[in-house]
Amino acid sequence: MTHFNTVGLIGHLNNERATYSIKRLIRFLQKADKRFVLEDKTARLLTDPALLNSAHQVVEMEALGNICDLVIVVGGDGSLLRGARALARFNVPLLGINRGRLGFLTDITPEDIEQKVGEVLSGQYTSDQRFLLDMAVVRGQEVVATGDALNDVVLHPGQFIHMLEYELYVDEHFVTSQRSDGMIVSTPTGSTAYALSGGGPIMHPKLDAIVLVPMNPHTLSSRPMVVSGDSIIKIVVGAHSAAQPLVTCDGQSHAGVEAGDEIHIRKKLHRLTLIHPLNHNFYERCRSKLGWGTQLLNS
Repeated sequence: MTHFNTVGLIGHLNNERATYSIKRLIRFLQKADKRFVLEDKTARLLTDPALLNSAHQVVEMEALGNICDLVIVVGGDGSLLRGARALARFNVPLLGINRGRLGFLTDITPEDIEQKVGEVLSGQYTSDQRFLLDMAVVRGQEVVATGDALNDVVLHPGQFIHMLEYELYVDEHFVTSQRSDGMIVSTPTGSTAYALSGGGPIMHPKLDAIVLVPMNPHTLSSRPMVVSGDSIIKIVVGAHSAAQPLVTCDGQSHAGVEAGDEIHIRKKLHRLTLIHPLNHNFYERCRSKLGWGTQLLNS
């Protein structure tokens, strides 16, 4: 067995299929005599006292980082994003079991739980590191909101569709002023998420880069731009913007912004380690998830 002596479990909170897979995973870990810890919200999904009582501990998500050598997330990419933001600073690796829809970040299919998780626990896996983004909203000289994101930070009009006006700076250099529906600031990990829908490029996860994708810009020459991963990005909200624009991190946390506010975005100090089965291949994931064509000729 590997150094994964204590395994944390996080599940999708509103998905019966995910709950079924968590129960199946717990039974597998029991047979493998593996100690596991349940996130408290995930524990509430279990109705079988025998499964619940077999957990070593039930703790809040952040506490998993101090206890576990590996955290397994059962759900979709949103569930993994939730775990990533909470646990990245603890340097605990994450492994995803897909019970969502697209599943770019959750590699293992439900029918392969026992085989693939068993392989990972026996040391048969690959891993890579992903960086996150730190976001701060600065009003005057005061930081009024903060957030972090594995996929993207998005400035958008909020509940109603209104045009936004803003200035974009990279490393304190003025880049452009724009009128558009907003701006997506994405990591390579997030390039296959919202940024892709906005017309941004697909970036390999190993790239140290950030992509800036304007949303429906009113200037035909406005195009996605890729900058260094070490760039410091600043977006200044203009006076002629929506009544209540929002900045959103990974689509899961929101902060209101006002005219004159500055949105500061930069690479987060801590990186996330993702665990993959040995057969993981980024390009195969793109083909299967995005419906790309197969090889025309057999080689």
